[in-house]
Amino acid sequence: MDKAKVRRKGMARLWELASRKKILVLLACVLSLVSVAVSFTPFIAIYYIIRELVTHFSDLGALDGARMTSLGWLACGGAIAAIALNFFALACSHVAAFTTLYDLKLEFTRHIAALPLGFHSDNSTGKLRKVVDENIEKLEGFIAHQLPDLVGSFAMPVITLLILFAFDWRLGLASLVPIILSYGIQTLAYGDGAAQKFITNYQNSLEDMNNAAVEYVRGISVVKAFNQTIFSFRRFHAAIVNYGRFVKDYTMAFETYMELFVVIINHVYLFLIPVIILLAGGAPDYGEFALAAIFYLIFSLSLSTSFTKLMYVSQLGRQIADGIERMDNVLDTPPLPETAAPQTVDSYTVSFEEVVFNYHGENEAAAVAGVSLTARQGEVTALVGPSGGGKSTLAHLIPRFYDVTAGAVKIGGVDIRDMAGEYLLGIVGFVFQDVFLFKRSIVDNILIGDKTKTREQAIAAAEAAQCGEFVARLPDGYDTVIGKENVHLSGGERQRIVIARAILKNAPILVLDEATAFADPENEQKIQLALKELMRNKTVIIIAHRLSTVRGADKIAVIDKGRLVEEGRHSDLISGGGRYSRMWAQYSGALDWTLARAPAQAAGADAAEANATAAAAGASAPSDAEGLKDKKEGANHAGH
Repeated sequence: MDKAKVRRKGMARLWELASRKKILVLLACVLSLVSVAVSFTPFIAIYYIIRELVTHFSDLGALDGARMTSLGWLACGGAIAAIALNFFALACSHVAAFTTLYDLKLEFTRHIAALPLGFHSDNSTGKLRKVVDENIEKLEGFIAHQLPDLVGSFAMPVITLLILFAFDWRLGLASLVPIILSYGIQTLAYGDGAAQKFITNYQNSLEDMNNAAVEYVRGISVVKAFNQTIFSFRRFHAAIVNYGRFVKDYTMAFETYMELFVVIINHVYLFLIPVIILLAGGAPDYGEFALAAIFYLIFSLSLSTSFTKLMYVSQLGRQIADGIERMDNVLDTPPLPETAAPQTVDSYTVSFEEVVFNYHGENEAAAVAGVSLTARQGEVTALVGPSGGGKSTLAHLIPRFYDVTAGAVKIGGVDIRDMAGEYLLGIVGFVFQDVFLFKRSIVDNILIGDKTKTREQAIAAAEAAQCGEFVARLPDGYDTVIGKENVHLSGGERQRIVIARAILKNAPILVLDEATAFADPENEQKIQLALKELMRNKTVIIIAHRLSTVRGADKIAVIDKGRLVEEGRHSDLISGGGRYSRMWAQYSGALDWTLARAPAQAAGADAAEANATAAAAGASAPSDAEGLKDKKEGANHAGH
């Protein structure tokens, strides 16, 4: 059955999550309920103290001192007991909240890690960060604070109503009128679904602003390089303005309702006083009526706290419920299915069999269209072709970052869908084109490749990846924290650290996606030598735009528009005169391009030099202009 169909919504979902630590939550609710009940003790004790004083006002010597003292201690003890019970209730709820928060964040992060790369491409970092840092975080506040308060807030009106009608039902009814009136105003304001609509729009506005903020911070170097301001970064600015306008309009729309609610609920005594005046003249026992009136006037002061808290707790609960629903939407996204009978392999030849893949369903053009290709163990297979042709997509299918739409990807003759995900990722090493390093030490970043390896093995892998020279210049060597103040690594240096991870992992299948893209010629040669030793007896798949890095590959596969155009060795493909041959001619010609002046401009410069005297007299010489010039005659082939 689909989990999304049975998932609870709203407050029911919050209660479901809170009940993960059922005993602690139940204990917190019971203690909160008892705390609320005990909190009324001081009011009742004070009432009886006043009653005793009024009864014996004419003869204070007749006061029952022992009873007065007992009532005083009862009031004091009730207040202390209410605070203590509330403290223990919060202690239980906090333990339940933090353990639930820990479990839920762990569950969420594990789930998004199991989701295919397509999910992360379609959902921004800002959106997921908001779910983890805000939506789930708010659940801690609900369980730790709002849940005990909610139980107490619902219990308090019931106890309040019982007390209100216990002494004088007429004054109790007079006290109840403003409560009903204030909540009628709230229902009028929010009862048509406006509150939930606001919460949804509010969360959407926050998500948009978070997404825009993350994008702005990541692109700050571009903004500063072009001397732009935040106002020129339109999406971020628009998100902030939209959020501010939305919150302001909403606040102004409900300003009147909120003011009426606060005024009425905080001034219940204004409804009591006229009733007291009307009833006082006809009271059969004026003294008893006066005592009841005093009690209701004192007790009315406590009503605003309990009923206002109930309103805020309910409204905050709806906000948290909306945030949790957004979390559930992510949790309801299914990860790639795992086989019930996982298989392992003894050989590591990778084969693509009529593979078809679409990123967003069959309605769009296929990123990979019917590719059949074999990358044999112990050989280097290179994927080349124009940008956007499908090379990286094809490589991403090997570790099952996505599932194929049709066909199959096999390792050692076994469909990768018949392997356990953890096992598959264990036998495939992947070096991405986009380098990401954690803000940790260099050795810790390398150990991410294999946590079971030692520090010495990590350093050995770094040396093999030609990291030793630049690491020696860092203040703390391999213990230098990346991103620390005054620690700056070039693109090539960062790339070599990532390569060191792959060397340390030593997986039998190695995928290199532009692994030498940031290396200068000298370091590229060193990395190639290190990779040559690493690639021995492995299945190696290299994605490259610089054709010089793959000319020695055992097989070169040309991928264009998602299709396999041709394959073979470098020499065979060159002699074949096909697509690869033309690509090689273009690449070779581009290596000899240089910046120079155009011929006419050069001649003009020579003429200006020969006529220096005339130039000094004010004659104008042609200005220098730079253009691209090919130094090789005939390098611009028609196939270009």
